[in-house]
Amino acid sequence: MARIEFVDVGVTYRRRGGGETVALERVSLAFEPGEFICVVGPSGCGKTTLLHCLDGLHATTSGRILIDGREITAPGRDRAMVFQSASLMPWRNVVRNVTYGLELQGVPLNEAIGRAESMIELVGLTGFEDRHPGELSGGMQQRVNLARALVIDPEVILLDEPFAALDAQTRELMQTELLRVWDATKKTAVFITHQISEAVYLADRVVVMSARPGRVKAIVPVPIPRPRPASARRDPQMFAIESEVAALIDRAQPESVAV
Repeated sequence: MARIEFVDVGVTYRRRGGGETVALERVSLAFEPGEFICVVGPSGCGKTTLLHCLDGLHATTSGRILIDGREITAPGRDRAMVFQSASLMPWRNVVRNVTYGLELQGVPLNEAIGRAESMIELVGLTGFEDRHPGELSGGMQQRVNLARALVIDPEVILLDEPFAALDAQTRELMQTELLRVWDATKKTAVFITHQISEAVYLADRVVVMSARPGRVKAIVPVPIPRPRPASARRDPQMFAIESEVAALIDRAQPESVAV
């Protein structure tokens, strides 16, 4: 588990035709070890930029990002990213897709396979070890994607709209499964989503971003007890928090698109 700090983080992009776009401006946040954080906000508010900076894929223009006091300047083994697309290698079976990151780290194959099999069991894919991606549903592919990220034992797991491409029923199933896996691993998790109900169901706290340039508009705690079964989605308190987050996002929209 790891503590994450954003200290006055700003990101500015230079446009090809000239000029600049400010994606993030003076973002200051702190996430506690083992906390599950969801980030929501208007389209284009810099949510994914924030996550990519945390992963070290994109440099900040100003400010600092710290994990347990260490400044982030590049990708590292202490972080793992789960993208919207599973991006599995079609010529590898489930086990060998999960072992890929370990192989890059030089872990002996026998050890990597043993660790992969344990993670495959954790994500609920026992019996599918020899299947190839083309034989799996979208939800199963994302389970493999999650296992591949977790098997390297990162301190922080970063999730960039990992369920956005799934149908509604599968998406809700995967949300519940993600909480089960997260509860078993106790990783610090940062999850980007456009879906308010998803954010509230998953998170300890929901970070609401403003329209670009992205700033922290509000942080909404979700005091719903854990573990959260699927039935927690129908908790009246959950609906109330969703309404609060939705109202904040509405107020965060730029005036030109306000409703």
